[in-house]
Amino acid sequence: MAEMGSKGVTAGKIASNVQKKLTRAQEKVLQKLGKADETKDEQFEQCVQNFNKQLTEGTRLQKDLRTYLASVKAMHEASKKLNECLQEVYEPDWPGRDEANKIAENNDLLWMDYHQKLVDQALLTMDTYLGQFPDIKSRIAKRGRKLVDYDSARHHYESLQTAKKKDEAKIAKAEEELIKAQKVFEEMNVDLQEELPSLWNSRVGFYVNTFQSIAGLEENFHKEMSKLNQNLNDVLVSLEKQHGSNTFTVKAQPSDNAPAKGNKSPSPPPDGSPAATPEIRVNHEPEPASGATPGATIPKSPSQSSLPAVVVETFPATVNGTVEGSSGAGRLDMPPGFMFKVQAQHDYTATDTDELQLKAGDVVLVIPFQNPEEQDEGWLMGVKESDWNQHKELEKCRGVFPENFTERVQ
Repeated sequence: MAEMGSKGVTAGKIASNVQKKLTRAQEKVLQKLGKADETKDEQFEQCVQNFNKQLTEGTRLQKDLRTYLASVKAMHEASKKLNECLQEVYEPDWPGRDEANKIAENNDLLWMDYHQKLVDQALLTMDTYLGQFPDIKSRIAKRGRKLVDYDSARHHYESLQTAKKKDEAKIAKAEEELIKAQKVFEEMNVDLQEELPSLWNSRVGFYVNTFQSIAGLEENFHKEMSKLNQNLNDVLVSLEKQHGSNTFTVKAQPSDNAPAKGNKSPSPPPDGSPAATPEIRVNHEPEPASGATPGATIPKSPSQSSLPAVVVETFPATVNGTVEGSSGAGRLDMPPGFMFKVQAQHDYTATDTDELQLKAGDVVLVIPFQNPEEQDEGWLMGVKESDWNQHKELEKCRGVFPENFTERVQ
């Protein structure tokens, strides 16, 4: 028999998988119509509900933790810029310059150490914790399919037994298929019945360890940062004491047409009182023109606005990453309905014929499900970019894959 594809999938195997899907679909229709009974396990269904809740909570925690880390990194950059500014304005002959520079270096190292420890002790632990969910979710879905297979085999066997004309050969074969389907289902069911409650109970210890680590790291960070801030304050107090007799005044900036600094002394106050530290006001009034008396108010015409002008930039609308209205806007190189690209961050071994086999680094073109009701939470439909470029056939290449194993790249 001729082989199809690089993995040696035979035509017989493909036909068998197609037949399985048809049989399952027929069985589900009969069950929904009430024409066939469905095997129920309320205890297992409760375990699945707990599993989905645990996955949702864990995914949210992972997202919020990444946001927290991004904020720490942003604060690090802001703190670094502020210290660089202090180093630039701190003149070489001022006392404590070397101490201030050393404090800035330690400040930078402290932020870096804090961020790295958060990654090692919280984020990586979080990723490991969530890494076990996609495989279990896949096995739960597979158990559901095997349960449908078992119910279908059971109904087929029962129908042959109650038929008016009994065919013993067909009955024997149907019984064999029933026993096989039951064995496959029960093996998967038993494993999940043991794993799901254990996974559910593990969440308490995980949450405790994660938040204890974050709280402990943050406490130590603020203690060390407080010491550095105190040291910097001591340096600045020393600078103030040695230069406290100097008077630092803020002078108005001359206009372009005004005499150069030093050629003309500031005008005395209008009341003739001794000069004092000038008053600083912040308003939206325009600067006085060259030659105007300092402090004089320039009347404005009704057409003048005291508010600054606002510049509004407009950008072309985009649809699915394509600029709308631009030349060549169609995504002819992409599959129909293409939404965005993701890249596999971990290897994923397909457990059923409708799943994609992924290697870390594979790029997948994400497309919508033909029937949105078939989409399970946390799963996407797509086609590997390499397969699409080679075949351009969705029916042959598309499949589902766990979103948690990938990262969006476009």
